[in-house]
Amino acid sequence: MSSTKPLERQRLVVVGAGSHTGRLLAHAASAAGAALILAGPDPRKLEWTAGELPGPAEVVPVDLAEEGSIATLAARAGRFDHLVSTAAMHANGPVAELELVDVQRAFAAKVIGPLLLAKHMVGQVNAGGSFTFFSGLAAWRPAPARTVMATTNGALAFLVQALAVEIAPVRVNAISPGIVDTGSWDGLGADKEAFLRGVAERNPARRVGTPDDLIQAVLFAIGNPYVTGTVLHVDGGGRLA
Repeated sequence: MSSTKPLERQRLVVVGAGSHTGRLLAHAASAAGAALILAGPDPRKLEWTAGELPGPAEVVPVDLAEEGSIATLAARAGRFDHLVSTAAMHANGPVAELELVDVQRAFAAKVIGPLLLAKHMVGQVNAGGSFTFFSGLAAWRPAPARTVMATTNGALAFLVQALAVEIAPVRVNAISPGIVDTGSWDGLGADKEAFLRGVAERNPARRVGTPDDLIQAVLFAIGNPYVTGTVLHVDGGGRLA
């Protein structure tokens, strides 16, 4: 591969490419020379991402709660080198107030969807290729009203290990973000700065994460041929604090 274009002549599927992190990942992969398949539930957001990229990109809507939709993505994608899914659906709240449909969609995004992506697409992965999924800090630091988040992220961590064994030599890894300033905390308004400052003071890295921290972790997981069955914690040591 070219030293200046490390993903040149590679084909990447980015599931969740309409989200903030997925969009940034698409930008980084495209700049690194990759051709992209941008997948997610909202075609408008996918087209927006595609229009920003310097390289080729194809838009394929997908619903991870529907196996037929995943089968269609597989058919449209053809051969590819790497798939990265940043997909997440939240079902936060006290256990007594949870709605089953929200819980099911959370599991579809983090557990059932990744399993079905592997089922339908593993035969299309080129030699040296990989799947990379997003887990999260909640699995290691559960909190009240975050039971579903903790459980889905934890289940994904174990799914990654199981898939890495079953579909070898295709590699399977996960990124587990901690508190990252992706814009998702903007809803805190004036309290955001104090919240992030408190996080930085508590975790061993003494800072909060940036989107680039996540992108670099994904590119490492994609690019290192000796890493599989691994959860890469990008949390500043937050799970230890």
